[in-house]
Amino acid sequence: MIKDNQKYFNRLHVLLDAIVVAASYILSWFLKFEGPFADKTAGAYTMQFYFSALYFLIPGYLIVFYINKMYTPKRTQKIESELARILSSNVFGALMFLVAIAVFKLSDFSRGLIGLFFVVNVILQLLEKSLIRSTLRHFRSKGYNMKYVLLVGYSRAAEEYINRINSNPQWGYVVRGILDDTVPRGTMYKGVKVIGKIDNLDIILPISQLDEIAVTLALADYDRLEELVGLCEKSGVHTKFIPDYNSLIPNKPYTEDLNGLPVINIRYVPLSNTFNAIFKRLVDIVGSLCGIIVLSPFLLVVAIIVKCTSKGPIIYKQERVGLHNKSFKMYKFRTMYVQTEAEEKKGWTTKDDPRVTKAGKVFRRTSIDELPQLFNILKGDMSIVGPRPERPQFVEKFREEVPRYMIKHQVRPGLTGWAQINGYRGDTSIRKRIDYDIYYIENWSMGFDFKIMFLTIFKGFINENAY
Repeated sequence: MIKDNQKYFNRLHVLLDAIVVAASYILSWFLKFEGPFADKTAGAYTMQFYFSALYFLIPGYLIVFYINKMYTPKRTQKIESELARILSSNVFGALMFLVAIAVFKLSDFSRGLIGLFFVVNVILQLLEKSLIRSTLRHFRSKGYNMKYVLLVGYSRAAEEYINRINSNPQWGYVVRGILDDTVPRGTMYKGVKVIGKIDNLDIILPISQLDEIAVTLALADYDRLEELVGLCEKSGVHTKFIPDYNSLIPNKPYTEDLNGLPVINIRYVPLSNTFNAIFKRLVDIVGSLCGIIVLSPFLLVVAIIVKCTSKGPIIYKQERVGLHNKSFKMYKFRTMYVQTEAEEKKGWTTKDDPRVTKAGKVFRRTSIDELPQLFNILKGDMSIVGPRPERPQFVEKFREEVPRYMIKHQVRPGLTGWAQINGYRGDTSIRKRIDYDIYYIENWSMGFDFKIMFLTIFKGFINENAY
């Protein structure tokens, strides 16, 4: 069973990390002082002095790796998460190295060596982790290093769990069966059989070699949850709970401690974090200012074209709903003939709409009409990236018709967004658009924003659905 061998694997993992840290440092020293491009006359300290740093470097880095949870089981961890842990650990380690040099006043210690060590150690750590991952996958393909799981309760959660296990054989999970009181014994779901009733748990636990029990009760059976968790934990087998309300709980829920009472927040919004919100706002201010300055000659040309091709104002102001359901005036270059307020509220623009001017068709198709929203961004009504804002009458309509529609108003609306670069603009599915918006809201990062900005250049400006 896994638990019998995990401690030996963890010790081997720590030993390998120690070897990699030492090898990275030694290799970095040779590249710096003995390599083909090295300055042989440089360096105030001897080789022995530099190598004596390993007495502190190796345990220091192993502690950092431990704090950064690099030794916790990670069968289901994504490669990107592992890369992020390696990078953050090495950044922290390099900073501590520099601090130690300053504290002990080693002014002649080579900073170039530390920089070289950072790069080499990241590369060798990645190679080491890739080798470990590949080795484990090989063993699991041969039937070794497998984790055996029993599911308690047949539900949507149980089916979703089995789907993911079957789709990811590299995780090395094997579902031994399902216990349930209502689904007949022998029922199969994708190769996993219902092997008995929940009351059989007392008999199965002592005789079965299980690594984990996953409680996957249907929502209607939650009155038995406390009893079953107690029974599972009494057996000493690791127990986890997979809730049967995926439609309510998002991919990344988070808990907070309320004086010892765990509280699950239904929706995780990274931008509710003050630091994240300030950082994003700074990027918006700098980005909108740069955009206004660089594009000002072009904006002037567009303004002249709008004025010369039809009567009316150059800038069209339309009420939209933004952050925390507050209304604001969104700016656009006018692309339609002047209308009454009643005509404006008739609905979306449709193909070959007679209200659109000739120049307006080009501006709308290329999204040029949206550029004045750079001033909305500078004011703080909008952000460069976020869900597109909608008119009040449509917000009232969609909040009743489209599940989770109002979640989009937990962040500032954007000039461009994840839904828009995936083709959901104009007269397209509102439900699909909201799915993309919610994914963006729950998975926000500054890197994600920059990715959307970059993709907007290729996918966001030309819009076939903009009439």
